[in-house]
Amino acid sequence: MSMFVSKAALHNGLDLIKASPTEVGQVEHIVCRPDIGKRQVLTEATLDLELGLVGDNWQARGNRKTPEGLAHPDMQLNLMNARVIGLIAKTKSRWQLAGDQFFVDLDLSPENLPPGTQLSIGTAVIEITAEPHLGCKKFIERFGKEAAMFVNSGIGKSLNLRGVNAKVVQPGKVSVGAKVAKLRV
Repeated sequence: MSMFVSKAALHNGLDLIKASPTEVGQVEHIVCRPDIGKRQVLTEATLDLELGLVGDNWQARGNRKTPEGLAHPDMQLNLMNARVIGLIAKTKSRWQLAGDQFFVDLDLSPENLPPGTQLSIGTAVIEITAEPHLGCKKFIERFGKEAAMFVNSGIGKSLNLRGVNAKVVQPGKVSVGAKVAKLRV
């Protein structure tokens, strides 16, 4: 049995993904990336204006898209729909391989959450940014070519199946099971 999901199974999961809540959802999984290639599953996380997810290597890792390779301020946090990763990863123990920090049961499509939309997440507030979040070479290695093609396809992009980037606008705590709710555009 392949550890990768077939194209047919991915497309068969679209209705479940499209049924994600649009206004109020839930945090299903939190992952901290303390170092490159390392993952730490958390039950609670602290969000900070400067650091993003406290303990994560976002700031130290930097970004090749910015001058001098500094951390990209609009890519502080990554959120992915829990239904998408559940379909792609097959088992929850593999969710952390995606590299996102928050897996939420919420419609992340640009139609529902255009850039600038603020979300309450636990006691924190984050803002969806315009930076695209797409499947890359590492995503292909971890979840297969079909999964990467699925999230990067026209329908995948129209639903932000690979997820969204965000930044912290109000610090706070977030725990698994916390509400994530749309505040305003």
